[in-house]
Amino acid sequence: MTDCVGKSNSTVWSQLRMCGIVGLVAHEPANQLVYDSLLLLQHRGQDSTGIATAEGSVFHVHKTRGQVRESFRTRDMRALLGTMGLGHVRYATKGAASNEQEAQPFYVNAPYGIVLIHNGNLTNTRELTSELFHIDRRHLNTNSDTELLVNVLAHELQEQVTSHELDPEQIFAAVTRVHDRVEGSYAAIAMIAGHGLLAFRDPFGIRPLILGRRPAENGSGKLEWIVASESLVLESGGYEIVRDVAPGEAVFISLDGEMVSKQCHAAPRLVPCSFEYVYLARPDSVMNGISVYDARLRLGDRLADTVAKYAPTGNIDVVMPIPDSSRPAASQVAQKLGIEYREGFYKNRYVGRTFIMPGQAERKRSVRQKLNAMGSEFKGKNILIVDDSIVRGTTSREIVEMARAAGANEVTFTSAAPPVRYPHVYGINMPTRQELIAHGRKIPEIAQVLGADHLIYQEVEDMRSAIIEGSNVTDLEMSCFTGDYVTGTVSPEYLAWVEANQLS
Repeated sequence: MTDCVGKSNSTVWSQLRMCGIVGLVAHEPANQLVYDSLLLLQHRGQDSTGIATAEGSVFHVHKTRGQVRESFRTRDMRALLGTMGLGHVRYATKGAASNEQEAQPFYVNAPYGIVLIHNGNLTNTRELTSELFHIDRRHLNTNSDTELLVNVLAHELQEQVTSHELDPEQIFAAVTRVHDRVEGSYAAIAMIAGHGLLAFRDPFGIRPLILGRRPAENGSGKLEWIVASESLVLESGGYEIVRDVAPGEAVFISLDGEMVSKQCHAAPRLVPCSFEYVYLARPDSVMNGISVYDARLRLGDRLADTVAKYAPTGNIDVVMPIPDSSRPAASQVAQKLGIEYREGFYKNRYVGRTFIMPGQAERKRSVRQKLNAMGSEFKGKNILIVDDSIVRGTTSREIVEMARAAGANEVTFTSAAPPVRYPHVYGINMPTRQELIAHGRKIPEIAQVLGADHLIYQEVEDMRSAIIEGSNVTDLEMSCFTGDYVTGTVSPEYLAWVEANQLS
């Protein structure tokens, strides 16, 4: 059945994804600057990528499936003219979301012309789709919630425009209305043709966004600005880190490098996603004032205490990480328990992350391509394996089998994160409870499915305290562990709809 919006009632929205975004205003060609930044964000998505630049009031866009290095030829880069630009990388989802048409950025031609990229997931897509068609009279050409977001922004900006001139207050008023209408998580960057770069973050700051600046190299005394998902992009480019974009805040940077900002929500509250610190972000990044590497060290400290409480540590010969994101936690577990730390798994760096791959069969197939167990490190030993998290369990089960095949005597499997029991609806590919190995199972039952002799998870409160320790952050978005959705708008009916319609 098709409704009058022109989209099926059972539309599979390409919402659930993790992305990396960057936008900048420079006084030199932006194309290479954006490209270099996307290389540093490649860990946040390997399925599709796109760059847009602005040459005066003209946009140049190239987007395609694939990783950054394989997606941009010399001729593509030469066509990306201008000193303002933005870029996006996205990880794989399934169904319509794998369509190249839905790669970002997205463009609308009025008002002025807007190009937008987005990291996150909107949770009221059904309502927004209806509003855009019946009230705003805007056409949607894909099933991407990013296209929804750019159209909502464009409509609200059109409502504010009273003349050819556009001032920041009109832009900020439009963002305020976006916050009123849009639910879910979103860190967004947009270029407005002939005017400048806009960045804004949802009122809970669930997805990261950080602001930096540097003096222009042309000696003009002007500043160049950048906003990106992770601080490592700023540091690599020689930018001074100014601060994180605050929850609910909008930042506008003119073509001349003048920056203005404003809080555009009445009651913002910083509740960043815990999974950034557990797994997704690079360890050399700082998010919301928290070092990702230090947070992972503290996760290892807390996990060691739990291991000592529940496992026969006197029988464990070695502690081994699953490379790469669990290394800091594993090293702390080994140090605190006084057990030898060894590297028993070798990682093939040219295979993508398995829990974010499109289908279960493809995930399972890629695990063996991704990791190899070195028999000399396993034979006859009792192994304690540390992973950052266990989501579907496909990788974990294969790892236990590999350890046994390599000669391990006993396998204790540990997770630096708590059991993932609930769907993640704010931008990570965990849409259905049935896919999650911990859903509806007690820990001994999960251990049996994994084939491990012992299974130990981090406690929820230990994870929370480890991540926020020493920072100004007071709470975290932990819905996939607790079932409590911070936006307060995620209902059982919505979760059922996602499970019925989202292919993973």
